[in-house]
Amino acid sequence: MAFEGLSDKLETAFKKLKSKGSLTEADVREAMREVRLALLEADVNYKVAKDFTAAVTERAIGAKVMESLTPAQMVIKIVNEELTSLMGGTQSRLASASHPPTVVMMCGLQGSGKTTHCAKIALRLKNQGNRPLLVACDIYRPAAIKQLQVVGEQVGVPVFEMGTANPVDIAREAVKLAKDKGYDYVFLDTAGRLHIDEQLMQELKNIKSEIKPHEILLVVDSMTGQDAVTVATSFDEALGIDGLILTKLDGDTRGGAALSARAVTGKPIKFVGIGEKLEDLDVFHPDRMASRILGMGDVLSLIEKAETTLDEKKAAEMEEKLRKNKFDLNDLLDQFQEMKKMGSMKDLLSMIPGVGKKIKDVDVDDRQIDRTQAIILSMTKAERSNPDIINPSRKRRIAAGCGMQVEDINRLLNQYRQMQKLYKQFNGKGSKKKMRRMGLGGGMPGGFPM
Repeated sequence: MAFEGLSDKLETAFKKLKSKGSLTEADVREAMREVRLALLEADVNYKVAKDFTAAVTERAIGAKVMESLTPAQMVIKIVNEELTSLMGGTQSRLASASHPPTVVMMCGLQGSGKTTHCAKIALRLKNQGNRPLLVACDIYRPAAIKQLQVVGEQVGVPVFEMGTANPVDIAREAVKLAKDKGYDYVFLDTAGRLHIDEQLMQELKNIKSEIKPHEILLVVDSMTGQDAVTVATSFDEALGIDGLILTKLDGDTRGGAALSARAVTGKPIKFVGIGEKLEDLDVFHPDRMASRILGMGDVLSLIEKAETTLDEKKAAEMEEKLRKNKFDLNDLLDQFQEMKKMGSMKDLLSMIPGVGKKIKDVDVDDRQIDRTQAIILSMTKAERSNPDIINPSRKRRIAAGCGMQVEDINRLLNQYRQMQKLYKQFNGKGSKKKMRRMGLGGGMPGGFPM
């Protein structure tokens, strides 16, 4: 994941500070030197890293910090605040036109993920009750129009295309259609190049001049590090962008682009791509990202992810079943499927304060969920509803059906029985409150060993 290396190095630097009862100016400067090196190794722009540590040092060596009872905690608080400020301070929202449709021009180099992220944002808006329209303005790249149509179909959003007509004409006709048909967002998927050239920029300028989009978003690949910031600067100087979308922030990137882009370009990061699925898009919150970098977790994002992903009706039904101790293996299967929608288990656990650090070296194997699902799916409906009828011959059949051992079946059944005993403790007066307090109402059943 992005920032893992940076988080580790910052943790090491702060651990040295915490080990001292009181801090001197020399202690702070030494810690900030390590922080600066950590930022540079994470591919943060040199000037950004230098200015950042200078700002932290200036605040940290004040009397209020040095004379406090917990000076190390005060320094970490300052770092958190400065990191948040570095990445923009507050969330920057997508523009919304007073008279729809809102026209969003998506641009970027070829291969940055522009077409996919058109669909990702459109899906997000659709789920919020909007009516987006995707527009194929890339007439050069082979299969570009087809790709947009495919992702458009996957997210259930219509695609407007006019083949290889002039992109300016395509955009104009799309906006006209949107007004006539009541679409409230129009996403122009413009052409990219392998590198920045005059022909590309001129075409984008022509579209901007004719259509006057409400928002110009640049999609940049965070895996390219400082090159991403260079690309953003070049596009902004030539076109005047309004915001950035950083892709592949889930990959093995050092994260420097996310920390440098806002400071160098002055343009906010609006969204981040966190996976290959079309649902894998997050609104960028500078304060939450700063907390995650410093290993403080991100509970708000975890809650939002659960709210937008999990089925509220199913959660209520599950809570009722747990309360009445009627939870069976069909319900467990449903719970696993709901959890998988939210992403990998390690990512979810990393958002919980204090847990991320503990599991960073632990191999949280999401395939274990797949294996458990395979066992349950190999059972008959009757066996899932009443696991007590599963005798040795049934276990052998289930094991053969899912390609596992009888021992694996026994392990699952034992874990299920342990869960039943746990839930029985919460029956009776006040059980609903108890379950919620223990995290047993809706979502992943608590206490189930992974």
